[in-house]
Amino acid sequence: MSEELLVTHCAPTLAGMKTGSLFNCKCESLCCIKAAIKEWNSILNCKGVYMSLLTVMKDRALIYVFRPEKLAKDIGVEEVQSFLKEQGYRNCYPDACIKRLSERLRRYETFPHEIGIFLGYPIEDVKGFIENKGQNCKCIGYWKVYNNEKEAEKTFQKYKKCTMIYRKKLKEGRSIEKLVVQL
Repeated sequence: MSEELLVTHCAPTLAGMKTGSLFNCKCESLCCIKAAIKEWNSILNCKGVYMSLLTVMKDRALIYVFRPEKLAKDIGVEEVQSFLKEQGYRNCYPDACIKRLSERLRRYETFPHEIGIFLGYPIEDVKGFIENKGQNCKCIGYWKVYNNEKEAEKTFQKYKKCTMIYRKKLKEGRSIEKLVVQL
């Protein structure tokens, strides 16, 4: 689980712009993945960023990098809580929600579409994706947009620029500790 992998897939989260990010990496052993996550958490947690193993599929681990305070704020919205309860989430505390998401990822063959909530996507777009079965979106970027296309395009550009800058800084020798923004 290299710094480059983390920056490439999680720069907007590391910068404090995004609630969470997902990436998968090779998993030769569950013990090694857990040790790597523990090591990353020792670096990231003091800056308000956490890493969690959601599931292992074949030889790949699905990793969730997130900011708990942002996640709590996102799932604290009444419309989001109502939506998550419809999806089988009993309570809307970040730890419980992540645990439930992980269970759903392991139990079902299809990807649970509510995962967009955990990544900071607008609830209207998460619902739009489900209602339209992934079709008829206005545009595609970091997610499929069904509602506010202009705002989403601005966000996509910010995320893209952030990732470009973070990758450049990493290549120049800047450490992850220095790149992660503490909110």
